[in-house]
Amino acid sequence: MRRKSVKGLIALGIIKGLITIGILLFFAVFSECSAYVEVVNSSEILNEEYTFEELNSDEVTTEWNESYLFSSREDAQEELERLKQRSVEISETFRPEFEELSGASLLDYIETEKEFSRSFDVLYIYAYTGLSKNVNDQFFSSLLANAQDLTTEHGKSTSFATIKLTSLPSEEWEQLFSEEPGLEEYRPYFEAVYIRFAEHRSEDEGQAAYLADLGNQRMKLQTEAFSQITNNVTRAGNITLENGEEYSVNSQSYYTLLSTDPSRVNREKCYDLRFYHLIDESDSMAALYSEKSRLDDLVAKELNYNDSYEACLYDLYLTDSQVDEMNSVFKERKDIFEGYNDFRKTKLGLETLKPYDLSLELTEEPGEEYTYVDALKGVQKSYAGMDPRFNDIFLEMATGNFIDVYPDPENGKQPGGYCYELCALQAPALIFMNYNGLISDQKTLTHELGHGIHFYLMGNSVNYLYCVVPVYEMEVPSTFNEELFVDYVVENSDRDTAVAVLSQHVGEYQNYFSFQPMITEFEHQAHQLCAENGNASGAELNALWTTLFKEYGSDSIEYYAEDSATWTYINHIYLTNNYYTFNYAVSKAITLALFKQYKEDPETFNENYIAYLSAGTTLTPEEKLKKYFGIEINRQLFEDAMDVVELRIRQLEVLDKGLKEPKFESAAESLNLYSGSFW
Repeated sequence: MRRKSVKGLIALGIIKGLITIGILLFFAVFSECSAYVEVVNSSEILNEEYTFEELNSDEVTTEWNESYLFSSREDAQEELERLKQRSVEISETFRPEFEELSGASLLDYIETEKEFSRSFDVLYIYAYTGLSKNVNDQFFSSLLANAQDLTTEHGKSTSFATIKLTSLPSEEWEQLFSEEPGLEEYRPYFEAVYIRFAEHRSEDEGQAAYLADLGNQRMKLQTEAFSQITNNVTRAGNITLENGEEYSVNSQSYYTLLSTDPSRVNREKCYDLRFYHLIDESDSMAALYSEKSRLDDLVAKELNYNDSYEACLYDLYLTDSQVDEMNSVFKERKDIFEGYNDFRKTKLGLETLKPYDLSLELTEEPGEEYTYVDALKGVQKSYAGMDPRFNDIFLEMATGNFIDVYPDPENGKQPGGYCYELCALQAPALIFMNYNGLISDQKTLTHELGHGIHFYLMGNSVNYLYCVVPVYEMEVPSTFNEELFVDYVVENSDRDTAVAVLSQHVGEYQNYFSFQPMITEFEHQAHQLCAENGNASGAELNALWTTLFKEYGSDSIEYYAEDSATWTYINHIYLTNNYYTFNYAVSKAITLALFKQYKEDPETFNENYIAYLSAGTTLTPEEKLKKYFGIEINRQLFEDAMDVVELRIRQLEVLDKGLKEPKFESAAESLNLYSGSFW
């Protein structure tokens, strides 16, 4: 559920932090397009006769084949050395030209930097994904560290350009544009990357070098955190199950047992072992996090922000008042989820819900495994109402060795899931998964495929330099895919399956609108705590986490009296890209507004949605939302999102009571029982 892009770091000449989200990768060779979006009108495609090609099970692949990136490790190492030399050449060539900058020289520089960035992207992705497969692989660990060092050194050597371009007054920009018409293609890029950062820039090359070194330290801390989480934090030890079996609790097996084991005794043992193990790990992770926090805020203050939180919001084109409004709505309306908790409690036949009761699948036989191929087929069918390009891109990813599917924690495979873009090659995304056959795994699959579709469209519609968007915008297509999938299952499955999937989905709403914003608020307050005291202990961060959890969480669930150390294993809080998780809540609120438009007018929606996904940063985020959908990010958006949650909970109750006889014509119709015509 993460995406990563590095091009902005190199182009800026400033280490702003590697974005570690739902990372995406693509494959196919197309000629480069202009900066502006040029996509075929989707309504024309939908009106043409289109044959929906179904997935061939025999063609499905389950492992990455990264030979299209590099044929060997030796080739990758050679490319690293070539890029080091190329970086020196770029600095030597353009430094004198920037002393009296002309439009022609600037165009040459931007296009040279773009090609360097393309090559670097491929190298970095090769290193990062290789290390994800085994966090203990020394070659990929070294290659990633060296790539990070190259980012740092290139930032230093080209800082003269960043300093110059962020200090130009508007009249000088206009003079450059008038001198060289070819620069017009890059006007939105210059605005997004240089012009708007005039007040948040390095003053000289000495400061730029200092910031680059700090950025390198932050990247190394992120890599170290991921290694610690994989090797230590999420490995809690063994429990003895009721049947006498010894069960190893790690990042994957923990969620599997809590989701599938009907034995409450086993679930409690598993939860307890990990709960107290995390507390034991909290001091070591607090030391790492304290150092990260110090560096985060130090970098931000060097660039004239009050702290890294302000820097984050500025990068996202958001304000603190927008985020505060969002958090207020979610806290004020958290009681909406009490109906869902009561539903779960009744289904499980319990008097009280404990934390180890919250993940168990609500099927007659929890733990039913959905094969990977069946999951793919379900996801594909959910695209039936979408533009045909959704299916075309899906087929290429599913059958072309672009998805690494199965878990392997014992051999160092990192937990979680992500999608890595490779707009540098205009190719299908590399998706990283730990698929275990659960309902939640199917949702993760369609989530990451949403990222993949987005980046394929963007990578083949706009200039490469526009192929990066703010985090919350990037999460819109992934969360929209989730709504498509759930809608398909509810409309086309037996009642037991529909109830199980919709129940899991409502639980994820609770995650999106309670847990994820809470993580960001935890980060913000943890940074403040570290700033005040110099560092924070595990006990202090555990207490902070627990206090916030009570503000956002349900009062009807009996959590443990001890302070929780859940924060220790959350990858996102160790990212160089700070305050990541509240973006999930923003994106989900936008998604629910989009889904309403999709239900009302699929043809118009598809046309606008394809254009929206293809536009990249040729428009600002707020301009795009307004242009294509008439949406603004404000309190009403979040209120409307919580209204949808309430309707989904009612829909769940309807399905469970057997009122799905006969079937509703659509999920929208079932919601209409309560809302008149919500969709």
